[in-house]
Amino acid sequence: MEPIKKGLDRVLQLASVALFALLVLVVVWQVFTRQVLNSPSAWTEELARYTFVWVGLFATALVFSERGHIAVDFVVKKFSPAAQKVVAVVVQLAIIFFAVAVLVYGGIRAANGAWNQSLSALPTQVGVMYLAMPICGAMIAFYAIYHLLAVLRDTEEAIAVDEDPQVV
Repeated sequence: MEPIKKGLDRVLQLASVALFALLVLVVVWQVFTRQVLNSPSAWTEELARYTFVWVGLFATALVFSERGHIAVDFVVKKFSPAAQKVVAVVVQLAIIFFAVAVLVYGGIRAANGAWNQSLSALPTQVGVMYLAMPICGAMIAFYAIYHLLAVLRDTEEAIAVDEDPQVV
């Protein structure tokens, strides 16, 4: 499972960087055509919007890989190690449920429902753009299963350790 995780991490890193670079280029072109050429590109706003969604979802999946998502754990840290493990298992199960039910299942339904709707400025359908939801949902579910198994095997801490803790 570790080689799959590392490979998926690398793909997500590259995809996130490429999508973010594309987003920057599209927005710069949009501003240039509007402000300098006085003839705004019709397709740039739509492509920027969907690229932003895709990069956001891909980066979210990458954050789940690193267990870097937001966690309010100051109360859980006061629990015994056994109780922390139980909470970690419940949290990972909730993440799996949400990823599968909302992102994968809901994303497939949304994509199917919009598959025949054409985008006004791009040569594709809205359903294709919605595919980011089930793709990222499957990746988040994979990462949650990976972390769930690691916590159960005691190869990973129940509560993610801060790399650079902030003193408040």
